[in-house]
Amino acid sequence: MDEEVDICKPHTGDTPVHRDTTAPRGGTVLIFDTTLRDGEQAAGTSLTPQEKLTIARQLDKLGVDIIEAGFPISSPGDFEAVQLIAAELRRPIVCGLAHCRPAAIDRAWEAVQGAARPRIHVFLSASDIQLAHMLKKSRQEALELAREMVARAKSYTEDVEFSPMDATRADTEFVHQLLEAVIDVGATTVNIADTVGYSTVNEFAELIRGIFDKVPNIHRACVSVHCHDDLGLAVANSLEAVRLGARQIECTINGIGERAGNAALEEVVMALRTRSDVFGLTTNIDTTQIFQTSRVVSDLTGFMVQANKAIVGANAFRHQSGIHQDGMVKESSTYEIMDPRSVGISASSLVLGKLSGKHAFRERLAELGFTLNEESLSHAFRAFKDLADKKREIADRDLVSLVSEELRQETQVYKLDHVDVSCGDHSLHSAAVRLIGPDGTVLSDAAIGTGPVDAVYKVINRIVGIPNTLVEFTINANTEGFDAIGEVLIRIESDGGLYTGRGASTDIVVASAKAYMNALNRLILSRQQKEESDTAGEGASKSVPEAA
Repeated sequence: MDEEVDICKPHTGDTPVHRDTTAPRGGTVLIFDTTLRDGEQAAGTSLTPQEKLTIARQLDKLGVDIIEAGFPISSPGDFEAVQLIAAELRRPIVCGLAHCRPAAIDRAWEAVQGAARPRIHVFLSASDIQLAHMLKKSRQEALELAREMVARAKSYTEDVEFSPMDATRADTEFVHQLLEAVIDVGATTVNIADTVGYSTVNEFAELIRGIFDKVPNIHRACVSVHCHDDLGLAVANSLEAVRLGARQIECTINGIGERAGNAALEEVVMALRTRSDVFGLTTNIDTTQIFQTSRVVSDLTGFMVQANKAIVGANAFRHQSGIHQDGMVKESSTYEIMDPRSVGISASSLVLGKLSGKHAFRERLAELGFTLNEESLSHAFRAFKDLADKKREIADRDLVSLVSEELRQETQVYKLDHVDVSCGDHSLHSAAVRLIGPDGTVLSDAAIGTGPVDAVYKVINRIVGIPNTLVEFTINANTEGFDAIGEVLIRIESDGGLYTGRGASTDIVVASAKAYMNALNRLILSRQQKEESDTAGEGASKSVPEAA
């Protein structure tokens, strides 16, 4: 029998890895989270370095093995974020992305070198369509470039990953040649990217089988997969790959990412756990942190989680049909294949009210996965008390919205201080707004609009003075009842960029004002980062090729 080795650790021997592709093989699947890199490429998302650090801390709690913290050469903000994360987090591997240019490799190393476990992730187009139209290089030129840049990365760190971008539309023999070449010069992980979500499950399986069978030195590297969801097959393709021997999955929280997004981390992890009878594999993820991580990413990116989203959607563990409810009362396993507590959703909700004290409030937040410093806790508790005067009972979803709103305030350039509106079916709709400016100056004005929200937005625009267009406005009730917290999501457009904002309040006009301020602040921070980038001479991120 062939020698068994850990294929997700560097291996220098010549003995091939034994794989039985007809049945599940035991082991651990490494979870490579690219929320902070590919996830942030989703249109309308722009995270500050501090927001990225907040998400990274939660990913650390979640237990992901590798955090792809960003694309350091793309902008000073991305470089700063990667550097901050590398300096603070000591358990996970911290990875920086680089395309095949010496400056990108060097910049990635500069960003991740402070990490306890640094990795450089190098990518290069592999398909003829991308080689011809994007890089204008021949296959042979691409092969030599990949070899040279992986060797350069290897001179900095032992942990080097290589991705042949658009591998599922590339010539398979060329993909095999690329992988063999980069492994020869030191790549320890090779990542097969379905960059445009093109592959069907059967096609992807054949590609993975071919790599194991025809790349002679594949036993010296961990095989990884990175699947996009353009045809809704990202999770299915990822799971099929690990069934056939891949041992790293690249994914994002809530499945966010370019276009239709990436394989959703929560779906991949819970599929492996729930169907261990099929896969026989484990992960290092603390699944009880999944729901909280989903909320943190949703709040900071501004992308709401759809109600019917698997694992983390509002309806994922709710039952409305009479038949389903009857089954749940008799035995939960009749209609639930997972315990909601396994992903961090409380089976029973502790209800707080206006008589609840700060200690109980703190304890409940801790159970929900929130750890606030004393100042933020005090602000959140005051907001809780204000809410308790308006609502008789406050459930967990109210608390999550309340604390998320508090966390959003921490990165505000302009802060909403006061909103006052007058409206009615036979009266003028007017609004008075007071903001606190970046230097602490109190700014106030009033305006008339076609409705109360329109009036509020006109006032804010007059004060802040940044032209933009409102392109999306969505209202959701966080809980049932007339006293529910309303959550507003908006997207605004300015100079070709989309910026998302969220706000929550029992008053929907106030929630709308908070959401608008959240979006405007993101726009302002994005402009500041671009100005820093231009000053540093790095160039805009659009000049950098899209990553795998």
